[in-house]
Amino acid sequence: RKVHFKHISGEQLYQHQCIHTGEKPHLCDQCGKSFTLSSSLKSHRSIHTGEKPYSCGQCGKSFRLSSSLKSHRSIHTGEKPYSCGQCGKSFRLSSSLKSHRSIHTGEKPYSCGQCGKSFRLSSGLKSHRSIHTGEKPYLCEQCKRSFSRLSHLKTHQLVHCGEKPHLCYQCGKSFRNSSSLKIHQRIHTGEKPCLCDRCGCRFRQLLHLKDHQLTHSGEKPHLCDKCGNSSCHLDDLKVHHCIHAGEKPHQCINTV
Repeated sequence: RKVHFKHISGEQLYQHQCIHTGEKPHLCDQCGKSFTLSSSLKSHRSIHTGEKPYSCGQCGKSFRLSSSLKSHRSIHTGEKPYSCGQCGKSFRLSSSLKSHRSIHTGEKPYSCGQCGKSFRLSSGLKSHRSIHTGEKPYLCEQCKRSFSRLSHLKTHQLVHCGEKPHLCYQCGKSFRNSSSLKIHQRIHTGEKPCLCDRCGCRFRQLLHLKDHQLTHSGEKPHLCDKCGNSSCHLDDLKVHHCIHAGEKPHQCINTV
């Protein structure tokens, strides 16, 4: 059996030994962060300089790191080299594959320090934290309404443009978001996945189930601001408001 020896310089040997010792001798003079390898320090410095030396030959977009350029190129080639061993789904990025694997394992490594709720993705935890902070960083430029999640803002913006891109292929009705389409399609399928654990009634929407559950709890959360009368359901409160307004919207057609 042949043994192959690789000749390396003293500097290369020293840098390799730092991996084992944990030593980080390469220090950034701007922020004080230290690195094991001089190449890592060199890449880090571009954060401060804003330099992006790695440019895509197809679209001209530039990157700080050669690894970022390599990942970006797969957008143009359509290459998805990272494949899931369990379901065969493939991904452009190794980080995307890593996140996907948690679907199979059930792992939720990102935990909220305030309520303990855990998430598969760091982005899920980040969005969740806004519940506690009340932060709504995503602002609609047209009406100045703000949202805790970018996806909510994007859905809201369809209100202004009137766009309803999600189409039901059975009846032709269109919706602003995919979740509304999914709920609508249950009319055609007859699916009622929301089950009342008290009486066994089933509903197409979670909203309808929650409304129904008030009949069991006796709770009347909808309060009239004029007389204090409370109702189980919002629709009942709306009908009650007609008493104060003097409205009689439901007219008998035989007396017209």
